[in-house]
Amino acid sequence: MILVAILLPALARARRQSNRTICAANLREIGNAIHVYADMQNGCIPFGPDAPSLIFSFYPSTGDVTSLITLFNQQHLGLGLMLNDQLANEKKILFCPDVDQDYWADQQLANVGVTQAQCDYYYRHASNGKLYAEPDTNHVKLGNLGLNSNGIPIRALAMDVNFLCDASLQVFQITTHTCHHNETVNILFSDGHVAAADNRNNDYTVNAIGNTAGALGLILAVMEKADAFPM
Repeated sequence: MILVAILLPALARARRQSNRTICAANLREIGNAIHVYADMQNGCIPFGPDAPSLIFSFYPSTGDVTSLITLFNQQHLGLGLMLNDQLANEKKILFCPDVDQDYWADQQLANVGVTQAQCDYYYRHASNGKLYAEPDTNHVKLGNLGLNSNGIPIRALAMDVNFLCDASLQVFQITTHTCHHNETVNILFSDGHVAAADNRNNDYTVNAIGNTAGALGLILAVMEKADAFPM
């Protein structure tokens, strides 16, 4: 019994580390798919439809950083634009194996083409971070992503979702969702490499509790923080 008590925590740590490695590999494959997509689309990264005129999803202004892959109107957007082509044979790489809530990949993939669906990774396909804004598509070109609001070159394209929110967002099928026990966050950069950032101080956790209206800005701010991650 003593040996089992000693071994179980070590096995749990090893399993978590293995899952984090798989998560990083997922993001690298997503990066490869984005590059293939851009090669086929005159250099443009996956973008998405204009935001709906009425807010039925958590995609209220065109160009918001999002984990959504389809909307309630069945339109694909962001990483979801690659589901029928570049990711057709490996759709589950859009889901982290080390989420802290119930694993929901099958449920979300079943929603694709039917209703709103989301994956486990934020995808940054433009620079909006506001609840209401004019469409902003100013960096859809992989080779020319421009500068973020801090004047730093845009580098981060996708990262683990770590999102804390009020129960009121359940109407949009958005709930608290975190990965890797908030210890690390995997980040995909525009050159295709993936890095693990320390998140023990919640530097990459979006805390929208009590600030639902500002959630999109908080998500964009986290992505901009990732832009400054050491090469």
